[in-house]
Amino acid sequence: MSILCQAKRVPRGDKRRDEIAAVAEDVFLERGYAETTMQIIAARAGSSKETLYRHFGSKEAMFSEVVRRRSLRITGGEESELSGRPEKVLLDLALNLLRFLNSADSLCLYRVVVAEAPREPDLGRIFYAQGPGRVLNRITGYLEAATKRGELRCADADLAARLFLGAVIAHHQCLSLVGGAVFSDTQRSSHAKEAVALFMARYGV
Repeated sequence: MSILCQAKRVPRGDKRRDEIAAVAEDVFLERGYAETTMQIIAARAGSSKETLYRHFGSKEAMFSEVVRRRSLRITGGEESELSGRPEKVLLDLALNLLRFLNSADSLCLYRVVVAEAPREPDLGRIFYAQGPGRVLNRITGYLEAATKRGELRCADADLAARLFLGAVIAHHQCLSLVGGAVFSDTQRSSHAKEAVALFMARYGV
């Protein structure tokens, strides 16, 4: 995946916000959502609750930011551009998805959401919108652009993106979540290549 980005100087306030979000991510992973409080995050970050509320507004907004930041690690950042031939872009995405979504902390976060969403309905909505939904939108946008360039033939780019994501992550994530399976780099690479080949057989030109 080729990522086009330009280095920017990060304002001091934004840097502190990022530092707090990183601490919050660790706390959510350790304690879950319900047991995490702004006071705990503030203490861990060496900050005050007032500072946290000034930057994020609420615990829900902080969790949303944590999930958003994690999703950006898959696609290369919010301001990045997915560019290049479909085979290369999709293979890079597939490998990133398999590495990231089956990592110990990603599985932990997923379990937190599944366990607590029935009691915290907004939790599932936030998680999907800022996590899987955001990744899906980025892939859909790339497929639409590639179709316009004549590199793919996706009449329904959203459906194609969902099928691609399912082919890449469904089996591996299920085994990792319920069986504790650990996949080698070779296994992930083989699976990713086959998923991309399957996708290109249907949507390639």
